[in-house]
Amino acid sequence: MIEFPLLVLVLGPVLLAEALLARYEVMAYTAGWRTPTTELPQGMPYARGAEADRPPDAYLVYLDGIGKRRFTDTRDGGQLVKALIAKAPELRVLGQVQPYSPLADPLVNRPVWEWLRHRIGLLLFLHNVMQIFVAADHRYRPLYNRAVGNQIAHHLRLSGYQPGSGIPVVLLSYSGGAQVATGAVEELHTQLRAPLLLILLGGFHNGANDLTHARHLYQLTSDSDWIERVGTWIFPQRWRLLRRSGWNRAARAGKITAHRLDPATHIGRHSYISPEAHLPDGRSYLDRTADTVIALIRDHRRATARTVRRR
Repeated sequence: MIEFPLLVLVLGPVLLAEALLARYEVMAYTAGWRTPTTELPQGMPYARGAEADRPPDAYLVYLDGIGKRRFTDTRDGGQLVKALIAKAPELRVLGQVQPYSPLADPLVNRPVWEWLRHRIGLLLFLHNVMQIFVAADHRYRPLYNRAVGNQIAHHLRLSGYQPGSGIPVVLLSYSGGAQVATGAVEELHTQLRAPLLLILLGGFHNGANDLTHARHLYQLTSDSDWIERVGTWIFPQRWRLLRRSGWNRAARAGKITAHRLDPATHIGRHSYISPEAHLPDGRSYLDRTADTVIALIRDHRRATARTVRRR
């Protein structure tokens, strides 16, 4: 009985501090108090996969889950990116975008957070969780969307993307990265005029962002993914009752297609991107997810090419 009040007393101030820090970043970006980070660590390429000597079939931007705290990928996200590059050499892949920092500033570069990482690692996850809710908050959402959308557009240009080229941009997001991916659509359309394809893997998002300028959205999900289901429960814009929300308008327009990846879970040894769990056909869950993502991109590109030829 004593433990619960004690937990509240400890976590309450921590969560409040995290919420204030999360809001500070988006306000600092908007007010121009701080300039977003634009350079990567020395020797780190802006894109991997297809070489720059010819246009790739598509640019793929991977927006990682809440474990993202540096320019390099998380352990699980890195395995997925490596699998995509190995299986689809026609893609140019970007994984360095910081979905939980409007200032594009990795947590690992901040002295205070580096100190905390070695002592209270849970705070790193709480920070990124709070950023998701700031990005979903109607007061900050347009500012957050603009900040991270601009970050993605900047990195795409540095990776060789030519605005108006017609080359598809794929936003592949995992978990909370879906809130950022759906929010970046308007800014990427405005800056790059790019055909946008969204693939949400266990997507946790509020459904409020406008998806008018997305060509299509694929929802990779599983009945065993309770974290994704929580998002559909707690955000009213995901309820069918709110027909005017961005998510429901896109659904009525036929822009959302669900693909089942049962019995994968959101995290753990049986997650979507686990190399340890295997299907009856011998493939790992990681391989199945990578194969599904690649198939969706290739099918979409072929369908787009057929449409262009008919015109």
